[in-house]
Amino acid sequence: MQDKPDLAALIGSRICHDLISPIGAIGNGVELLMMDRSAAASPELALIAESVANANARIRYFRVAFGSAAGDQRIARGEVVSILNDMTRGGRLTVDWQSPSELSRREVKLAFLLLQCLESAMAYGGKVRIERGDTGWLMQAEAARLKIDPALWEILTERHPPAEIGAAQVHFALVPEELHSQSRRLVAELKETAIRLSF
Repeated sequence: MQDKPDLAALIGSRICHDLISPIGAIGNGVELLMMDRSAAASPELALIAESVANANARIRYFRVAFGSAAGDQRIARGEVVSILNDMTRGGRLTVDWQSPSELSRREVKLAFLLLQCLESAMAYGGKVRIERGDTGWLMQAEAARLKIDPALWEILTERHPPAEIGAAQVHFALVPEELHSQSRRLVAELKETAIRLSF
């Protein structure tokens, strides 16, 4: 019997697919405008260019984190690093991604969902190191100050998400199902200025 399709992931893929082209077109238009030297110095145009680049990076990230990922799909390390660099450029969060040159897209999906959990706890910025070793994944986050909601982090070990969860925390609810589908177990160590996740 075939598993039923993951409709939420398919919707995520569809939305990202449909948005990436128009946002890319806006970015191309901004680049053309910036070829004019007088326009290139415009702070308004610089702000638009920065916003478009950020939106493009977020959509690429969301496509991996929330989109559909078949078991045999692969993603190159270079693409992952490019997405993370574009998403964190100019921000308070830095991500150091260490992995083989090619990865299972499903594994990266799980890592991206957990990275969003870390990002939620690192409202004031910090550093995250993500490693894919021979035995699994290790994610280490460090920050001068963390904002940890224990109730949210407890969700990660529950198979069924709570009935009430906000859109800003939806990644916490998606992690347990993804862990289960990949037959992985998450070990989370939460400290005052550091979080360590292994799976």
